[in-house]
Amino acid sequence: MYGRDPWGGPLEINAADSATDDDRSRNLQDLDRAALSRPLDETQQSWLLGPTEQKKKKKYVDLGCIIVSRKIFVWTVGTLLVSGFLAGFITLIVKTVPRHHHSKSPPDNYTLALHKALMFFNAQRSGKLPKHNNVSWRGNSCVNDGKSATGTIFKDLAGGYYDAGDAIKFNFPASFAMTMLSWSVIEYSAKYEAAGELNHVKDIIKWGTDYFLKCFNHTADTINTIAAQVGSGDTSGGNTSPNDHYCWMRPEDIDYPRSVTQCSSCSDLAAEMAAALASASIVFKDNKAYSQKLVHGAKTLFKFARGQRGRYSSGTEAALFYNSTSYWDEFIWGGAWLYYATGNNTYLQLATTRGLAKHAGAFSGGPYYGVLSWDNKLTGAQVLLSRLRLFLSPGYPYEEILRTFHNQTSIIMCSYLPIFTSFNRTKGGLIQLNHGAPQPLQYVVNAAFLATLFSDYLEAADTPGWYCGPNFYSTDVLREFAKTQVDYILGKNPRKMSYVVGFGNHYPRHVHHRGASIRKDKIKYNCKGGWKWRDSSKPNPNTLVGAMVAGPDKHDGFHDVRTNYNYTEPTLAGNAGLVAALVALSGDRTTGIDKNTIFSAVPPMFPTPPPPPAPWKP
Repeated sequence: MYGRDPWGGPLEINAADSATDDDRSRNLQDLDRAALSRPLDETQQSWLLGPTEQKKKKKYVDLGCIIVSRKIFVWTVGTLLVSGFLAGFITLIVKTVPRHHHSKSPPDNYTLALHKALMFFNAQRSGKLPKHNNVSWRGNSCVNDGKSATGTIFKDLAGGYYDAGDAIKFNFPASFAMTMLSWSVIEYSAKYEAAGELNHVKDIIKWGTDYFLKCFNHTADTINTIAAQVGSGDTSGGNTSPNDHYCWMRPEDIDYPRSVTQCSSCSDLAAEMAAALASASIVFKDNKAYSQKLVHGAKTLFKFARGQRGRYSSGTEAALFYNSTSYWDEFIWGGAWLYYATGNNTYLQLATTRGLAKHAGAFSGGPYYGVLSWDNKLTGAQVLLSRLRLFLSPGYPYEEILRTFHNQTSIIMCSYLPIFTSFNRTKGGLIQLNHGAPQPLQYVVNAAFLATLFSDYLEAADTPGWYCGPNFYSTDVLREFAKTQVDYILGKNPRKMSYVVGFGNHYPRHVHHRGASIRKDKIKYNCKGGWKWRDSSKPNPNTLVGAMVAGPDKHDGFHDVRTNYNYTEPTLAGNAGLVAALVALSGDRTTGIDKNTIFSAVPPMFPTPPPPPAPWKP
């Protein structure tokens, strides 16, 4: 008997088979499985397979572009939801829980004082002021300097800086001040940048150098005269003619004639102005056109200084206020700066001439040996040229004199230390570099700058210290000297007084300064009308922020009296040294000097071999 297999295949049934129904069913199932010739769908398989062999049905999710298992889909979605919840929860905690901000450490006292010391130069500006001058009680002044002066070829001398508490523009100390500021920027530009004052100090320098370029024919290669001074202050012999010392007026109200002093034999002044322009050209080396203008002017001035010898103050009014003792130190100083600005070996050969050093007093000592000032730059030149030996070591023929300068610098640094007796100290610890004479602070800040700078030179040269005779001293000793002196000026002294106006709570209130002492009240006080402000016992109505006054006497005494300029008058040169010392000590000590910028124009050194020895003679 044949029956029809409902699944499409034949099926033979043998009735005579003696097997039981169960056996037949089992055999039939075995036979059907083997006979299947095409795949079965899930429904067919569920009919065919036994309950113990049926596979569990899988469920899928169609996502359009892909079909995935529902189980995987559920796990994935769940994981994402849990992750999102945890991320949101953590974010919520972070946002709501109070946090401790790790801010930068507050600026040190030297940085705080630096901000203020630079502002003094803003208050001393002459001419038409820039909008960002930031001294509310100052305005445009003396914008016609030179125009109405008789006997001068210079008709536009507006600008520049007033020297001190008066309105005279002395080019000799002013150019030294600009040189010191430029030197500090070249060495410590990173510290100025960290303090946020780099652009400010560069503006200050440019204000000065722009004015110096007006004081001679800067486009010429050869000149025969320069402007030395604008204004007059001679009151000797009972002179009552209106001038910048006899009158007590705000610069903005000056209406009397202002004279111009020019010179044709002034080597010291011209060489110092050359140093100012040359050093500034390195500061502005990224402004190629301006830097080249400064270099050209410096060359012209130095050529003039060398060609027409003489002291600028000889027989002039300047001898009463800023008398120059010689020009030999300016030749070394100016020559060194011109070498760094140009890379021309001619200037280095001049600066390292032994005869020049001898005339400048490098080998003679004396009570003021090692004292850098607006008058004597020998010590600064010795440090500046020691730098060349430490980092470039040019060798022959310069090595002998450079080694001498280096040794002399080391001796000068020794003289600053308390264990030596080259200079006395007050009971409060202030070094007496001018041997007890008035106005000591301008010399102290210069020494503090040089000491810090030389210690940074040594560290940059991987030298831990220097010798004073048989004893070796760490660079830390030099830095400590500088700190104690500057700290004294900032208030760590017997009087607990800061000698920088506006720094701290206790500082001079009667500064010898015309503009600061007269109220800005739209009233124009004439020459004698301002005397009541000069003689008043009341504090100055305007704060001359950042001004370092002349300083205490040799007994740590100080008289805060406006008319006593030996105590209360600030100067450009003094504040320039203060700024240099402050920036050198400021910030992180690991930020040392900029070792390479000063050498930007210096060509690679290939030392000339020394001459052979003389032939042997029996």
